[in-house]
Amino acid sequence: MAHDIIKIIELEDSQALQPCQAQKEDYDDPLQHFTYALRAPETKRQYPKRLKMFMDFVQIEGDLKPQCKTLKEKIKKDPEWFKVSLIRFFEYQKERARKNDIAFSTISNYYKAIKLFVDMNFDAPIINWKKISKGIPSGRKSANDRAPTIDELKKLSEYPDRRIKPIVYLMASSGIRIGAFDMLKFRDIHPITENNQVIAAKIVVYAGDEEEYIAFSTPQSYFAILEWMNYRKSHGETITGDSWIMRDLWQTTELNYGAKFGVATYPKQLKSSGIKSLIERALKAQGLVKPLNKNNKERRREWKGCHGMRKFYQSNAEQVMKSINVEITMGHNIGITASYYKPKEREILVDYLKAVDLLTFSQNNKKLDKIVKDLEEQNKNTDYIIKGKLQEKDEEIKDLKEQFSSMRNMLESLIKGLSETKEQHQINSITQSLFSSGIIKEAES
Repeated sequence: MAHDIIKIIELEDSQALQPCQAQKEDYDDPLQHFTYALRAPETKRQYPKRLKMFMDFVQIEGDLKPQCKTLKEKIKKDPEWFKVSLIRFFEYQKERARKNDIAFSTISNYYKAIKLFVDMNFDAPIINWKKISKGIPSGRKSANDRAPTIDELKKLSEYPDRRIKPIVYLMASSGIRIGAFDMLKFRDIHPITENNQVIAAKIVVYAGDEEEYIAFSTPQSYFAILEWMNYRKSHGETITGDSWIMRDLWQTTELNYGAKFGVATYPKQLKSSGIKSLIERALKAQGLVKPLNKNNKERRREWKGCHGMRKFYQSNAEQVMKSINVEITMGHNIGITASYYKPKEREILVDYLKAVDLLTFSQNNKKLDKIVKDLEEQNKNTDYIIKGKLQEKDEEIKDLKEQFSSMRNMLESLIKGLSETKEQHQINSITQSLFSSGIIKEAES
């Protein structure tokens, strides 16, 4: 009996230790330390891939998590091996860039990911990073691909998939990154109305995240999203504020085409990777991309599918908007300027409305032009009224000062007269003047 009790106690003790052991295991997880430092959603998507490229190059087997543990142990044991491996890796990447397999500027992205991993897992310097960075080419600061035309995007949006139109309209008219769809829910899109008309939509990008910012999209984009959400609702999905903007497809007929479909009432989020694949399929099906000529060492398309829509937004919006407002609506860091330039949301909206025509695929926005002009006129009228009120106040203050000065001079004159006269009739006359001017009043009985 006593022996059984001891066994039970030992079992309970071992179970009680399990959470601590799990915590210790998490504490020693190099991958977790690395991902902890990734803040922006796009960085979270790209950096692990770039780190794994190095892992595979140095022939560390397995998935990324065990690879990270092995790499940390190898670095700790032999820093010189790590330095030599880095040099070999970057020489290999430079050779790829010379063959036009990658851009020279991509190499620095590999460098940043690997360095971040080391910085997050070691307190003391392991190698001299300055020496390593000497061999990293800076490359071209901007790619030579162009923005798509409005006709090309219109053709892309005609691909026979109900999701493509809201995706293209939203990305092209707001400039959001494709990674924004990973966090974008129905509650993050708000219509903006003026005189009972939708003039734009406000997009809360990366809602609740440290990188959260506000963007705007066209009425055309908003109604395309609304139509998509209503279509889903008509097939039995319960649409709420928490519904993902993009989801999987479902079978709408009883015919079996051999394709995999979801269930209308059980939506599964379509993440950015799935949206990217959808856009790639649409580009090919609509004849908007041609095979690269390997003989001419073509490596880039004329315009990129996802990033091209961001370029379309920027190049068109900057024609009529303030450049700094375009940067803000794209979620760019405007540096120290952010400490001094703090425009109100409505100011950016009024600026954005000037670009709606250029960001809309059907050029029929005369009503919107009138709304924009009316809003600008309202702003001018408001400024005029405020300036007028301030001028009135200044004039009132000026009149009061003049009255006070006049009364003070009269008092000084009266006081002097009283002190110099000894005759009662003169004193009575001065007192009567004080009563007449209102400087003194008769006491109430």
